[in-house]
Amino acid sequence: MTKRTSGIHHITAIVGHPQENLDFYAGILGLRLVKQTVNFDDPGTYHLYFGNEGGKPGTIITFFPWANAYAGKIGDGQVGVTSYVIPEGALEFWEERLEKFEIPFKKTKRFGESYITFDDPHGLHLEFVERKEGENNTWTFGDVTSEVAIKGFGGATLLSAQPEKTADLLANVMGLEKVGQEEDLIRFRSAADIGNVVDLKTNSTERGQMGVGTVHHIAWRADDDKDQLEWQQYVGEQGYGVTPVKDRNYFNAIYFREHGEILFEIATDPPGFAHDESEATMGRELKLPVQYEQHREQLERTLIPIQVRELD
Repeated sequence: MTKRTSGIHHITAIVGHPQENLDFYAGILGLRLVKQTVNFDDPGTYHLYFGNEGGKPGTIITFFPWANAYAGKIGDGQVGVTSYVIPEGALEFWEERLEKFEIPFKKTKRFGESYITFDDPHGLHLEFVERKEGENNTWTFGDVTSEVAIKGFGGATLLSAQPEKTADLLANVMGLEKVGQEEDLIRFRSAADIGNVVDLKTNSTERGQMGVGTVHHIAWRADDDKDQLEWQQYVGEQGYGVTPVKDRNYFNAIYFREHGEILFEIATDPPGFAHDESEATMGRELKLPVQYEQHREQLERTLIPIQVRELD
C-alpha cells in the first residue's frame, strides 16, 4: 500500500494572551475566527481556529493561548516558519499594512519566489508569498478585501533533528514530491492547490523548546475516516508509533512523532466547522464538546473574555 496526503490540514501553535492573538490574526491579518472552543485536554484554555471564510482544510491555523506562560524556543523538532499564500499582486498591500501596524518585516527570495517575513506578537515566524494557485478567500474584514486576503497556507518550513530521515518520511511515507533543492533547503510539494509546499532545512540546529511562540504540531489531510484508518495502518507499518483515532469534534485525528522529532497529525477533512453552528455564525460563540457542556458556566468564568475587533 502506498499513500499520498493532499497537503497540510492545519497548523497548531502555542501563543500568549488570547486577545492579542485575536487582534493580530483577525484584526490585522484579516483571517476569520471560525471557531472558539477549548483545549480538549485542558478545558480552562481556549482553542481558537482561524481560516478562510469556510474554514477549509489548508487554511486553518489554531492556537492554544496561555497568558503569562513561558516563552518557547524555535528549533529542531518543530515547524520553524508558517507560510501564507496571498493573491498575485497583493504583496505591496501587505507591506503597507504591516508598516501601518508597525510590524517589522524583511524581504527574501527562495526557489524563484519573493517572500516577506515577519513575526506575530508572540514570536511565531510567518511569511507571505504570492501564488496564482488556490481559490481567493471571500472573507473581508476591515481594509482586507477578498482581492488581497490570505488564501490559506503556502506551506511550512520544517526544522528536523534528523533531516535525512524527515526527508525520507515526506517523500516515501507522506507521498510528497521532491521538486527542488536550494542551499540548505529541500522543497517538497503535494497535489493540493493550497497548503502544498514544504521546505525542509537540511542542517540540524539546536533542539526547540515548546512554549509561547512555537508550533505544537503540523497536521496533514486525510480524505475521510476510511482514508485515515488506512493512514493509521500504513504509518504503523513504517515503524512509527501512531495513536488511536481521537475525536476532535471538527475532524478526527491521529498523531505520531517522526524521527526528526516533529509531531505530525493526520486529520480528516470532514465534518468541518459548521456542524455545531451555521457557516454564517461560525466563531461568534464559545462552542464546547459534549463532555464539557455541563461545566459551561464555570469555564466561561475561567476563560479570559475575548472579542473580534476591527483595528482599521
